[in-house]
Amino acid sequence: FNFGRNTINKMNMRMMSIRETALLMVLVQMFLSQNIIDAFQHVQFIRRVCVKKIPQGSSFDSPRSMTFRSKCSPYSQHRFSDISISLSSASEIPESSSYERSKGIPFPIVLWRFTRPHTLIGSALAIPALHILAAPTLKKAMSLQVITSCLFAMLPSLLMNLYITGLNQITDVEIDKVNKPNLPIAAGDLTKENATIIVLVALLLSLALGVSHPILGTQGLNVALWGSMILGTMYSLPPFRLKRFPLLAAFCIVAVRGTIINAGFYAHAKAAAFGAHEATVLTCLQESKSLFSSLFFAVFGIVIALMKDVPDAAGDALFNIRSFTVRIGQRNIFKMMRRLLFSLFLGVGALFLNGTFIAPTLELRICRTIVGISAILAGLSTRKESQSVDPEDSGMVYNYYMHLWKLFYLSYLVLPFAR
Repeated sequence: FNFGRNTINKMNMRMMSIRETALLMVLVQMFLSQNIIDAFQHVQFIRRVCVKKIPQGSSFDSPRSMTFRSKCSPYSQHRFSDISISLSSASEIPESSSYERSKGIPFPIVLWRFTRPHTLIGSALAIPALHILAAPTLKKAMSLQVITSCLFAMLPSLLMNLYITGLNQITDVEIDKVNKPNLPIAAGDLTKENATIIVLVALLLSLALGVSHPILGTQGLNVALWGSMILGTMYSLPPFRLKRFPLLAAFCIVAVRGTIINAGFYAHAKAAAFGAHEATVLTCLQESKSLFSSLFFAVFGIVIALMKDVPDAAGDALFNIRSFTVRIGQRNIFKMMRRLLFSLFLGVGALFLNGTFIAPTLELRICRTIVGISAILAGLSTRKESQSVDPEDSGMVYNYYMHLWKLFYLSYLVLPFAR
């Protein structure tokens, strides 16, 4: 009774997991067949399939219909020996009332959800943070040229972010119906045709704005835009679809979140806001501030790239996306990424706190103290928030994943003090 009540609540909120969907189907079978022993045997079998691994003797008939053929039950010798679970139906489980409510959602809200706001906010914070970091002093960062350069880079960058995240949703509709049924296309709030128009308009506007000004359209800005576009396209779109290969998928995210964004916008700031028109991505990587920013967010990008796959393990396995989580296991990836991020923050904190003792000016000592203390607190937060998380519970892992994005935002807010 408790399981059924909680399941109905999750159905209404579109939070059904594969395991809960499977067990619900078993309960339905139990009441229809009145064969408690047979149903109990299948419950145990589905627990092994959905929580741990697929045992020998099981098979997937098709990507949209998952059929388990169990050899574990000596009692399963009749028409209930096969349990078919339609995952497309599971992803569309919410009742008609919920569906009807979704039809009344205003388009701006649907579009906002389509942008994947947590990634959009990260890009919006990166641009002003890197402009201030590129300034020779904090005082020189407060100028009209800096504001103009930030605003010019902001719009095409956010449009490019929309193109990349939108393209990924268009190519992953069936997977999202399992992993992320609340996304606009998977939930039926936005058609693939309209989504395609949105991402194409965003792409064309982004690239056009990047070259629309002879001075503000810098090499750094266009490297950031074109580099993100190329890797984002290859990540999602056939025939490349690099997300099928864990190393290449991680490389795409790390390259964009690490070098392309940080070194690109740093070079843009140097050229457009501070008059160093010869500044390029390669020359800026030779500066310690730009190199530190690129390396730090490259490692953070690894954590985000791999942690985002942990709650998506079921859908990725079903559609043959062989992510590291599918290969190694949710628990192992979760622990590895948590420890990596914890070590990163503690290492940065120790480095900057040690640097306060050799800082030549009071301003530098204050800046390094802020970075050091913030990094250590962020590291402790990653450890504290993870203690109650079950790596095999998709909801709990997703909440922890979004906590990491908050630390990502915090990192960009503190970045201007990394001197």
